[in-house]
Amino acid sequence: MSFLDQPDVAFTEASVGAGISTVLILVTLSLTTSEEKQPEHAPLLPLVVVIVTGAILVYGTIDLPRLGDPEAPANLHVAPRYIEDSQHEIEVPNLVTAVLASYRGYDTLGETAVILTAGVGVMILLGGARRRRPGTPKTTRGAGP
Repeated sequence: MSFLDQPDVAFTEASVGAGISTVLILVTLSLTTSEEKQPEHAPLLPLVVVIVTGAILVYGTIDLPRLGDPEAPANLHVAPRYIEDSQHEIEVPNLVTAVLASYRGYDTLGETAVILTAGVGVMILLGGARRRRPGTPKTTRGAGP
């Protein structure tokens, strides 16, 4: 995002990405064993599905406009309006903040709700999937001395 002159969005994306990546790696390490389980058969069907899906996605991107194309549909009427009117309508000096917080406020709220729901779902799923080390007795929660 920084090549689009939006350092605040790039910083947020990098921070969240680094945090989520770290958590995912730590959780994966805590839930996996040190020995690899051998597959029962060759995974041919998943390979075919991945190749077909990839081909469809690549084919779908052929008609997309290039990044920053001034003739792209979004750049013809939406972007100029944001650039011209945001300072007068919202009185926020940063254009990116004005767009994310005001014009696309409900969209940003929805994205935040989706991330929160996904995080809660992962915590619920991982809450019951904790591994016990061999030889460790099972304890009950809330039991004190």
